[in-house]
This record gives sequence, C-alpha cells and structure tokens, in this order.
Amino acid sequence: MTGELLALASAGCFGVTHFVNGVIARRAPGLTVSLYAQLGGTLVTLVVAVVWSPPGLTGLLWGALSGVGTGIGVAFLYRAMSRDALSVVVPVSDVGAVVLPVVAGLAFLGERPSPAAIAGIVLALPAIWLVSGGGRPTGPGIRYALIAGAGFAVQFLAMKPVPLDAGLWPIVVSRAASVAAILPLVLTTRTPLTLRPRLAWPAAAAGALGSVAIVLYWVATHQQLLAVATVLAALYPAIPVVLALLFLGERLSRKQTLGVCGAAAALALLALA
Repeated sequence: MTGELLALASAGCFGVTHFVNGVIARRAPGLTVSLYAQLGGTLVTLVVAVVWSPPGLTGLLWGALSGVGTGIGVAFLYRAMSRDALSVVVPVSDVGAVVLPVVAGLAFLGERPSPAAIAGIVLALPAIWLVSGGGRPTGPGIRYALIAGAGFAVQFLAMKPVPLDAGLWPIVVSRAASVAAILPLVLTTRTPLTLRPRLAWPAAAAGALGSVAIVLYWVATHQQLLAVATVLAALYPAIPVVLALLFLGERLSRKQTLGVCGAAAALALLALA
C-alpha cells in the first residue's frame, strides 16, 4: 500500500474515532471520554506489542513526545468544543495541526514537494476549514483550539523520526503518554473519572481505532513526504460529516459542500504528484 493510501486510511480511522467520541461526548464529559479513548488505545497496542513486537528502546522518547501531543490535543479540543461551536474549533485545531508539520518538512527536513503536491496542500487547507463548517475564528474556545492544534502537530511531527524497525513499543509509549497528559486535566478540573459501561466501551473501542490511525500515519511518513502524509491524514473531518449525513440525518451546508469538492480536488492533485 502506498504512502498516500496509508495516510488516507489513517484519516478514515481518525474520522470514525472523532465521530464516535463526539457523539458520546454529547452524553458525558468530553475529558472523561478522551481519557477512556486513550486508555482503550493503550490497552490494544500493548496487547499487540506483547504478542508480535520484540521489546526495544528505539524510538521510545519520540513516541512519548507524540503521545503528550495527542493528550494535549484531545483534551484541549474537547474543552474548546464545550465553549464554542464544533464548526469553529475543529477547523482551527486541524489547520493548526497541518501547518506546523508542513512548515517543518519544508524548512527543516529539506522536503521539496512537486508543484502538483504544493497546489494540493494549499487547496487542502481551506477545504479542511470549509468541510468542518467554516465558522468564524472568534469565541472563547479559540484559544483552546489553537493549543489543541499545536498538540496534534507535535503528535504528527514526533512520529516521523521513529524507525519502522522499532516495532510497536513506541506506539504503546505514545498511547500511555497521552493518558498521562490527560489525567491531570481531568483531576484538576474535577471532571468525573467514570463513564457508564454503555458509553465507556464504545469510547475505548474508538480509541483503539485511533491507535490504528496513528500506526497507519507513522508508516505513511516513511513512504511519503511528511507534508503530504500530514495533509492527507488531516482530511479526517470529512469522515464525521459523511457519517453525520448517513446516521444522524444532518445535511451539508453550502460551505461544507464546497469543502468536500475542494478536498476531492486536493486529493486528485496529491495523487498526480
């Protein structure tokens, strides 16, 4: 499977994860949902690593840094969602998560995408914004959304240096570090630590799928430029939109329709590249 397809598969997994947890977060505190999701992701990767991946120390520090970014990103994204419209905070956090890795790839890693790839990257940024609803970037949750975007950018950037022969243990450390990053926020905000079982199990399962997304993205960065892999993985907001259409009876706005068309055009350009 090519790097482009792996990154798109990662976007699909990220999208389903956020859709499921977004629905659950309407019925329970968002921080608690994020905690259970990361616990589920940690448990699954630990079991798989014990069975199939030999223990080793390679890449563990990068994995831990990525996990801290994940924890900060998820925690502050949910805090932003509690203070502002999803159509505002999701695109702010997602665009922030894309811009920093793209700049790092171009400025520090010496990446030189083709003209078609650059055009696809440039087109993808407003498409991400529009497909999420294209709300105005004002409101009390914007500061948290910007912090979330920085956290997700660290998540993306820190996975790139992890060698593929390191096995899954850096992913285990990443998931565990995300739990460690979220738990103090849960405790200091006096958020409940427990979820009802009928909400806890889906949240954990969605978190496990989020771990699959991280693995797919990690492999994609070793088969494709960091800038391209990050942009493709960050197209995940289109997935909750589609799922909301199918299962929640929601309708596309004109901005979202334009965003979906823009995302399709960006994908075509990146595929040509």
